[in-house]
Amino acid sequence: MDRLGWLPTRYITPRGWGMIATAVAVLLLAQILGRRDLLVLAVFLAALPLTAAGAMVLLKPGFAVERRFRPPSVETGLATQVHLALRRNRGFGMAFMEEQLPARFGNSPSFRFPARFPSATGASVYEYRLRSARRGVFAIGPVTADFQDPFGLARHRHSLGEASRLVVTPAPLELPATSLTAARGTDGTATTRRQANPSDDDVMTREYRHGDPMRRVHWPATARQGELMVRQEESVTTPQATIILDQRAPLFESGFLPSHAGAHADDGGLLHTSPSFEWAITAVVSAAHDFIQRNYTVRLLDCHGEPGTLRSPSAPWPGDDSFTGLPGYQNLAEGLAALGLAGEAHRRPERPHAETDAFGDRLMDKLAAHKLKGPLLAVLGDIGPDDAARLAPAAEFGSHAFALVVCDHPHDSPALQALRDAGWRAVAVSAKASHAAAWSHFDDLSPVSAATARGGWRRHGAAADSSEATR
Repeated sequence: MDRLGWLPTRYITPRGWGMIATAVAVLLLAQILGRRDLLVLAVFLAALPLTAAGAMVLLKPGFAVERRFRPPSVETGLATQVHLALRRNRGFGMAFMEEQLPARFGNSPSFRFPARFPSATGASVYEYRLRSARRGVFAIGPVTADFQDPFGLARHRHSLGEASRLVVTPAPLELPATSLTAARGTDGTATTRRQANPSDDDVMTREYRHGDPMRRVHWPATARQGELMVRQEESVTTPQATIILDQRAPLFESGFLPSHAGAHADDGGLLHTSPSFEWAITAVVSAAHDFIQRNYTVRLLDCHGEPGTLRSPSAPWPGDDSFTGLPGYQNLAEGLAALGLAGEAHRRPERPHAETDAFGDRLMDKLAAHKLKGPLLAVLGDIGPDDAARLAPAAEFGSHAFALVVCDHPHDSPALQALRDAGWRAVAVSAKASHAAAWSHFDDLSPVSAATARGGWRRHGAAADSSEATR
């Protein structure tokens, strides 16, 4: 039977091919001896594996597949536990199954169904761990299974269930204390230059969401909009940090890495990024994490004044630009998970000239609406003097204004002086430098290259992408 291993076995097993070979031999013998009974036997032997193969293709077994991630989203470098439960609705027999994973995770976990020790509900439960060193949205699944007929003559591979989305968020880094993050006192108060009294200017509204208390409904705005609107009141004792993340591809194109972090079919494409943009993403998530830990509300905007995660397929609420508390930080981190560089293909239809109005009136209006309520941080690509001149006046809108210019040659950045002259604490940094060292340079304003910014450490250690079966 081993000699039949060279035959195609996608639908018919070696045993089935052996039976077909036997049928051919019996057919020849029937011709030589003129025996009708041998002819009937030959037809039967040939028809049996062919019929079994047809049945395996047409009769798909019924399975219920449930896949859960614990935690539902995971930071880079950390492992998530995948809980996979399979329950058979129809069919019988044993099957060998394999969970389909992106190639970056290595070997896919395989297992036998049914499990030796099923759960109390009768489902076969399997668990394994996944770890990714890069952010992104990854398609996990579906389960594929090789089924055979009871006689072992035919086989067919079926896909069971659908793929699930695993969101891997960028991990924040521990940042040293600087004037950027030390604007808040230890007693919970904040120093700002704004003397504010409660007024309509301190009330923002958004659309009502399930779970919002009715006491927060803003009835005048509801009457104007024709739908329930909820007020978001800002307290002068809870300042708001605003982060501007430049996302324009030409400014981060050095070392461009297309399709670098994986994607799911629903994402509309693969993630396009570069080392310098990855550095910027880590800077944003680290600063946001630090601000929120200090009880700031964080606003994230792009260079056009749009919500910073508006284009991200992983954002739970793409239109939100304000994040408060740990739930808000989790929403922001998930939004950054699949955020890629914006190029010509990402212009919004209603704004065909979006690439030309960076740091324009829309952004300035957004910043002016929250003037002096907290620090302003701009994480920028390799901007030129024109961009720097347009951004420079925004310094007056923050209680403190800080800028990180990520570029290949930080000592030759043409934008620093224009920003500093307007009141920004601006630092040029190489993508090879550590974030901790870059942060420490906010107070001395010297450029940060790889040579001057070694070291720094992650809040969680990074690890290579991997999958590991645990049961």
